Amino acid sequence: MMTPSTDVPASAAPQPADETRHARTPVNDPAADPMARLLSIMEALRDPDGGCPWDQEQNFKSIAPYTLEEAYEVCDAIERGDMDDLREELGDLLLQVVFHSQMAHEAGHFRFEDVAAGISDKMVRRHPHVFGDGEERDAASQTRAWEAQKAEERAEKGANDTSLLANIPLALPALVRAEKLTKRAARVGFDWPSADEVFHKLDEELGEVREAIASGDQDHVAEELGDLLFVISNLSRKLSVDPEAALRSANAKFERRFRWIEQRLAAEGKTCIDVDLDVMESHWLAAKLEERKS
Repeated sequence: MMTPSTDVPASAAPQPADETRHARTPVNDPAADPMARLLSIMEALRDPDGGCPWDQEQNFKSIAPYTLEEAYEVCDAIERGDMDDLREELGDLLLQVVFHSQMAHEAGHFRFEDVAAGISDKMVRRHPHVFGDGEERDAASQTRAWEAQKAEERAEKGANDTSLLANIPLALPALVRAEKLTKRAARVGFDWPSADEVFHKLDEELGEVREAIASGDQDHVAEELGDLLFVISNLSRKLSVDPEAALRSANAKFERRFRWIEQRLAAEGKTCIDVDLDVMESHWLAAKLEERKS
């Protein structure tokens, strides 16, 4: 088996040499166990003897962007309420888990079965009120207990980073990560008492953006815009609004209304290039009015 470059922790327990392959399930048999079939398909794709050249040359880092993309496509299907697409996109995301697991297995780190067993153990451990003798919890107390359990697990692993802000993935969308950072800090009281104070900070940051623009320093403009977005993320958290979901909704609204403009102009035998901003703005206002009627 080929050994791809890997960023899996070196402490992961290697598999015995006689466990180098899964028992192959016929890949062309639709009646076979679906999970076993998928594992066999991935093993065959990665097999140096007759596998797929593209799949063979991949490693953890080259596949990671596809994993992130598939997760977003799952979210997109949910936003659109398309259950057929959701089923397909969940399959694509599952394939990513299988792909990473197969590469880890080849490198002697772990197998898919270890991944499944690990998450099963974790879910049972974090839900003693369901699977053990823990006391009944409401949603809020369960969230607190979940975070406490996560912190305890990090401590047991002997993580070098003991900061309250540790283990918030850098790969998260920036707005999501900003919200998580400030939510963590708020646990120890590092937070505004209410949304009113955030509005004051928002006004302050807007002023600093204007000053940066006036200075002509593009790096300073970027820095101040970042601060402004960070405060907006804070405001979203204080108002119990998911900033990423809110922005996705705004994106969808903009796209819907702009497409409406394009359709109305097309009905007149025109495109956006053929008209000025005033005409497009009038169609935009018409699109807003049309939405309010529906």
